[in-house]
Amino acid sequence: MIRRFFRVLRLVGWLAVAWLGGLVWFAATIPLESPAAGSPVAERLTDAIVVLTGGSERLAAGLELLAAGKARKLLVSGVNHSVDKNELLRVTHQKPAEADCCIVLGYAADSTIGNAAETAAWMRTEHFTSLRLVTANYHLRRSLLEFRMALPDAEIVPHPVIPATVKVSEWWLWRRTTGLIVTEYNKYLIALGRAAAVSLLEPLESK
Repeated sequence: MIRRFFRVLRLVGWLAVAWLGGLVWFAATIPLESPAAGSPVAERLTDAIVVLTGGSERLAAGLELLAAGKARKLLVSGVNHSVDKNELLRVTHQKPAEADCCIVLGYAADSTIGNAAETAAWMRTEHFTSLRLVTANYHLRRSLLEFRMALPDAEIVPHPVIPATVKVSEWWLWRRTTGLIVTEYNKYLIALGRAAAVSLLEPLESK
């Protein structure tokens, strides 16, 4: 009984070390800057720009990219049902009248999984094969994972937005940022586990 207890304790210890090591890696790989102007990533043209709701900086970045001709259409995924296009544009203090025809609001999603599913359905309707994914830097890795599961054949260009209130460079010194990164890391692990399960089940389902 005592040996079993110490085995379990050792296993829990190793799992805690692995979790902590993964958290440090996850935080260290969060982008600290948006793609630099003139870089291959910044200049890459795609069929669509997809903005995930969660901050006015994301929408402002998406609108700037659309105005710069980086894509034909912009989808804002996960919009609250009470919000219309004009209200969203007012939040960003921008008036891109010439781009109004090219902005689509998606109301179906209420999670990152939903964002990916909503975008996949819209991409199929538009016959698009590439997109630029605009979301917060701390949210980008999980978003890319979900979007690549939902759109395995699409080209996805990551475009991180850097929120001023999230202190990623010294995340352990800021309680709010620490909590945000820990939560996002745990959600990423769950998404990673689901992706692994899907990849294992697919060969069995095809038989």
